[in-house]
Amino acid sequence: MILPLRVARTLTAVTIAYTLAACGGTKDNPVTLAVVNARIWTGNAQRPWAEAIAARGDRIAAVGSSAEIRKMTSASTRVIDAHGQMLVPGFNDSHVHIISAGRGLSSVKLRDASTPAEFISRIQAYAKTIPKGAWITDGDWDHTLWGGELPTRQWIDSVTPDNPVWVSRLDGHMSLANSAALAAAHVTRATKDVDGGLIVRDAKGEPTGLLKDNAQGLVDDSMPDPPEAVADRDFDAAMHFLAERGVTSAQNMGGSWYDNAVFERAHKAGRMITRIYSVVPLATWEQLRDTVAARGHGDEWVRIGGLKGFVDGSLGSHTAAMLQPYDDAPRDTGLFVTPPESLYARTLGADRAGLHVMVHAIGDRAIRVQLDNYERVEKEDGPKDRRFRIEHAQHIAPSDIPRFAKLGVIASMQPYHEMDDGRWAEPIIGHERSKTTYAFKSILDSGARLAFGSDWSVAPPTPIEGIYGAVTRETLDGKHPGGWIPEQKISVEDALRAYTSGAAYASFEEKIKGTLERDKLADFVMLDKDLTAIPAEEIKSAKVMMTVVGGKVVYERTGVVAER
Repeated sequence: MILPLRVARTLTAVTIAYTLAACGGTKDNPVTLAVVNARIWTGNAQRPWAEAIAARGDRIAAVGSSAEIRKMTSASTRVIDAHGQMLVPGFNDSHVHIISAGRGLSSVKLRDASTPAEFISRIQAYAKTIPKGAWITDGDWDHTLWGGELPTRQWIDSVTPDNPVWVSRLDGHMSLANSAALAAAHVTRATKDVDGGLIVRDAKGEPTGLLKDNAQGLVDDSMPDPPEAVADRDFDAAMHFLAERGVTSAQNMGGSWYDNAVFERAHKAGRMITRIYSVVPLATWEQLRDTVAARGHGDEWVRIGGLKGFVDGSLGSHTAAMLQPYDDAPRDTGLFVTPPESLYARTLGADRAGLHVMVHAIGDRAIRVQLDNYERVEKEDGPKDRRFRIEHAQHIAPSDIPRFAKLGVIASMQPYHEMDDGRWAEPIIGHERSKTTYAFKSILDSGARLAFGSDWSVAPPTPIEGIYGAVTRETLDGKHPGGWIPEQKISVEDALRAYTSGAAYASFEEKIKGTLERDKLADFVMLDKDLTAIPAEEIKSAKVMMTVVGGKVVYERTGVVAER
């Protein structure tokens, strides 16, 4: 039946009025925050674009036109005029180490040290700023910047006589200890190697100070936990650092229950501005099972239920488990941090307990091992919504790419790593294996799910840079202007989805976050440029103008955001 135009208009007006009222847009129950005149990418396939959004409390009340949203406001509503700037769902970093990253914000900075002399001098200068006996940690050094020579304890012993030093390579799979730190850990030439790890030794059998993968635990276990006040300070610093970069949710792969205690203290104290999915070690799955049974999965600020394991190490440390030897080390195929059968047993136990399993696997051999484990578990425990994850999924054998979709395994990847590793990966594994390194497009084309993160502090927690990397496949050295392995480029919207709805799905939270829709959490970010409308090379220059979490502005660039 075709209605008369006047009747149709009346019904439309009634429908709009009813919708706004249902959303809380009445004089008695006004919205608390509204953004109008924006270019909103909602992430919702049914309505991908809008121009205004309203929040009532911590939830989205409506997404629509500026005129519709303005009708829902009152004198008490904060109304922000975006002047055409872009608004997207809050970025969800699917892989961070937030406590150590926060600590690293105030620790020695070694990431861009380009010579051994600079490496040494920065540690020396930092040692002068801290008390005697205090540990010097983090650092995130990269020996490839000065030609590949690995540091030793002798480099730094003379400039750190009063402080144990334990500074990590940027990938976290190799660290350098000075003699004081080795002594504190009781590591000597008599110390036996650790399964899944390596104590690097000189020609006389003496430890050089370098420890790889599981061997790092020898020193880690000797370090005292920082005082609660210090850990709380580091977490607060990390949350504000993330907010400035548009990150509203972070999935913490910190690897300890200590981290979880920090999150719970912050939540109890009302200090949270970043939503946390707290993931603990896979080896502790029974403890997590009992904790969830007693307390549940948490809430929208701090959620538990995830477990992280390790198959292998990293490419830069030559500890990634590869199917074929490294090109620059013909006898070396990497190592297993955890024996495959142990990983299988833990995965099966956790799965039967209804817990969420994600496993670090970088080399093609490591990835195949864990895909095999996931397939075995599925056959033994039957069908269910598992959302198994491979963290990093860095170097995938071509024949294993379709298995991600077939098994429903999520590829949790970090596009900034492509920009970084693309500088030096090919001399290590060759061009052919590099073709499926950070294979973003192949993963999506296979029908598998993709979630993006940063691996902070290994890489900066900057989603805009990650989107740029995924879209352009550029490298940090600028030597691949057309993109490194350009056939793996993806679109801006695909990259946005990986950082929003894809990451939300990867933590079982897609019903409350990841897209801008009514009744979902009011977590969103304003950018100064429409990433979908500018040349790809300009994406990295886009700026975060405002970050909103739970309907509250937690970051805004001074003097930029205009209001009514």
